[in-house]
Amino acid sequence: MSYQLLLEEFCHYSEYIKGVSEQTNKRYREKIAFFFKYSNITEMDEISEKLVQEFFMRGRLERHWKPNTYHTYFMTLIVFFRWCVKHKHLDKNYADEIELPKLEKSLPNKLTKQDAMKLLELAYNYPYTQKNLRYRNHAIFSLFLFAGLRKSELLNIKYADIDVDNLTIFVRQGKGNKDRIIPMTFTLAKTLKRYITVRQKQKKTCTKFFACSNRNRGLSDSGLKEIVLKLRKAIGIHFTIHQLRHTFATLMLEGGCDIYSLSKMMGHSDIKTTTIYLSASAEHLRSQVVKHPMNIEYPSNDKERILC
Repeated sequence: MSYQLLLEEFCHYSEYIKGVSEQTNKRYREKIAFFFKYSNITEMDEISEKLVQEFFMRGRLERHWKPNTYHTYFMTLIVFFRWCVKHKHLDKNYADEIELPKLEKSLPNKLTKQDAMKLLELAYNYPYTQKNLRYRNHAIFSLFLFAGLRKSELLNIKYADIDVDNLTIFVRQGKGNKDRIIPMTFTLAKTLKRYITVRQKQKKTCTKFFACSNRNRGLSDSGLKEIVLKLRKAIGIHFTIHQLRHTFATLMLEGGCDIYSLSKMMGHSDIKTTTIYLSASAEHLRSQVVKHPMNIEYPSNDKERILC
């Protein structure tokens, strides 16, 4: 049976029965289609354990996959093969015997506090073709840096989800199909309120909070990407949207936020995911190491003798 038909059926099942996110379903389509194309097969009965093992080996040797990329393909194919076995399209799950490389434990990339402030200043003062864009774009990057939203969460946030009077942001169906409420600072509330005023003057009535500049509909992924590219070039610092989320988490810890509260604001299912930011913040660690019970202040002459 042709894999294209099965892939379409699998994606429909994943979306409407399992309820996976649009981003997850997009990953399913891309990674599974690449597997068949790269392996040069079109029918399900051409799949074998040897072929699957060669696919992963070639990925490491020829395409220089990092462990994270390897894991992404593995998790995608094992779910797809499991579904195929359940529906009698395969005799066994050929990904079950695949060995996984150890994941790299790298620290999350982030901006410094100074660079984050520069980015917000640039987002407001950039020479836009339309003056009102400064308020919208400044609100966009403020939400990333003051609330730690994911890109998909920001693009999908609705006008009704922003409550500046009660200082709350309601995130509907974030990663893992979970709702959560994020408190907002007075600084963020002031920025969002200013954009809301401009939005009302422009008579934008679309349900999405962030509207296109020339149409009465929500800002698109490509539209946001264009904004990021412009500001990235202007500021001279390479940053990604996800780095802004990392920046939010790190700055919150440096400001004294406890790990449990941060985990809830970030929307992490497991608090262990949040603890990586403890290692990413040198400032936070520095504030903790001074609590060592032997960290006492010596008289100047004794200090000099110890250093000698």
